[in-house]
Parts: sequence; C-alpha cells; structure tokens
Amino acid sequence: MVYLLPFLAIGAGYIIALLISSKKVLIHQYLLSFSGAFLLSITLFELLPEVFESPSKSIGVLIMIGILLQIILDFITKGAEHGHVHLHGDHKDFPWLLFLGLSIHSIIEGFPITENADVLWGVVIHKIPIAVILTIYFIAAEYSKKTTVFFLLLFACMTPLGSFFKNNISVLSDYSTEINAIAIGIFLHVSTTILFESSKDHKFNLMKLTTIFIGVILAYLL
Repeated sequence: MVYLLPFLAIGAGYIIALLISSKKVLIHQYLLSFSGAFLLSITLFELLPEVFESPSKSIGVLIMIGILLQIILDFITKGAEHGHVHLHGDHKDFPWLLFLGLSIHSIIEGFPITENADVLWGVVIHKIPIAVILTIYFIAAEYSKKTTVFFLLLFACMTPLGSFFKNNISVLSDYSTEINAIAIGIFLHVSTTILFESSKDHKFNLMKLTTIFIGVILAYLL
C-alpha cells in the first residue's frame, strides 16, 4: 500500500482533471484546501510528537532545514507543491526543472509514510489536487497528452521511490527521526502555504472554511 497508494493518487488526480478541465468549476481549489488542512493536522498530530519523544534542539534545527529546503524547491518549481504552476505554451520542451523540484519533494515525503499509515493518507490526499492542478495547467499550456502523461507517471514514481530507499538503505533507517524532522519542515511549509494562499486575496469563503475544518477533524479522528 505504501508504494501503490501515492501512485494511484496521481492517477486519480489526472482523471479528475480531465473531467473538470473543460468546466468552470473550482473543485480542485477546495480539494487543495482540504488536503492542506489534512496534511498540516496529520503532521501536528502524528509526526511532530514522534520526533520530539526525545526532545532535542537539533530536531528543531532539522525542521527548520526542511522549511528552508522547501523554500528552495519553491524557487525551482514556482510553487507547484502548493498549487501554483507556471507553464508557457510558447515552447513544448519537457519541464525538467519542474520535475526535478517536485521529485526531490516527493522522494523526501516518501520516507515517513513507511512508518505511519496516517501520514501515508496525508500524503495521498495531498497528491490528488496537486495532480489535478498539474494536469489542468499542462492542458492550458498546450503540452501534448503524451508529455502530460509521461510527466505524471514519472512524478507518481517518486514517492514510492523514496519509500523504497527508506526500506532498503540502512543508513536512512538509522537516521529515521532526523529525516522525518526534515519532512515535517517540508509538510509545515507546504500545508500552511496552501491554507494561506489557496484563496483569492487571502480571503476564505464558507465552502473553503468548511473543507478546512473537515480536513482537521478527519485527521484527528484517524
């Protein structure tokens, strides 16, 4: 399940995007808000207490490193991890830089999901709207269907690849707490950015407030 679910989440996002891309609906924005609230809650409820079982200032430093790493990745991807994609139709080269940034993010998020099923669901739910938004923007930028599918297939493999590395490279298991702390920093940055930037002019309507509260409550109940 650790390997399959993140992969299937990208496929689900692709299908949803095809169904709504020709319609003026904002379901992907509500999905994004829900996923941000769910991921943030899972991080606070599950991952954060685990890494602070033995409190240490170094854990805080590593969380900060994760936040700074995600800021760097945002510079590379232009914010694709939290719903901002900027592609241009004047060229159709494969967007390798976007892929590189998303891959680093996805590989790291594949580490903690091997140990915690709730975190796995947090990552899976986060990936669906990201795949929806990527697909919609690829279509809008007039990338070919072949390029879009190829990109999403490669992207879908990255989180399972991170999980595979975690399970099969002993040094990663030895430093599991430290790696999870970095992942926490990444999750905190991505999820809070989604919550604060997913609404126009940083204003929340009733529907988005509702989806956010549902995300928090479901994460708590897991």
